Amino acid sequence: MKILLVEDDPKQLMPLQMVLSQAGHSVDGVKDGETAQWLLAEKEYDLLILDWMLPRISGVSLCQQYRAAGKTAPVLMITAKDTTPDKVIGLDAGADDYLVKPIDIVEFMARVRALRRRSPLWQGDTLCLADLELHLDRLILERQGAIVSLSSQEFQLLEYFMRHPKQVLTRNQIEQAVWEWGNEPESNSITVLVRKLRQRLQTLAAADWIETVYGMGYRLNPPERMALR
Repeated sequence: MKILLVEDDPKQLMPLQMVLSQAGHSVDGVKDGETAQWLLAEKEYDLLILDWMLPRISGVSLCQQYRAAGKTAPVLMITAKDTTPDKVIGLDAGADDYLVKPIDIVEFMARVRALRRRSPLWQGDTLCLADLELHLDRLILERQGAIVSLSSQEFQLLEYFMRHPKQVLTRNQIEQAVWEWGNEPESNSITVLVRKLRQRLQTLAAADWIETVYGMGYRLNPPERMALR
């Protein structure tokens, strides 16, 4: 997933960002609500993880603004506030889940996986498109019993394609979906990553599913005879 993680304490931000990245997610980690507000106006995310107490703009205010803009991605609120009235405030602001500090990493990742599975595209721990099955828990791709392992970036790119089948995705959209904020790719990085992903798909006889739309970008285009699941 493309995740926005907002936490003002670097000692908590860095470990959370690291464990999310190791699980195959692309994470924009920021330390204040103002920067987060700007990113939310510029980019699309699959999950927001917001600390309640933030400099300038609180996590609760960010959540309220996000929902008022009609955005529907899940929001996980993290905070030291553990009373029932506080939890009610967070949930009423539009949060989908609430995690009290100190954070247990195992529980944290379980909640992230649970929020991810709310998408109708996910079936258990698997994202399915035609007969392609992308397993989020193992970073592997399966087709008709054949399996190939993917790198973290290959996984992120294929997930983005599978969430937007038959849509032309521009290089800018791919950059925002796969690369983290402040870590922009080199000029040929997207071309190289698409080529690597095609090589992985080639082992499953599906390399031609990724179509280059010249002058525009790329499209994941499964054969017409194969209905989307």
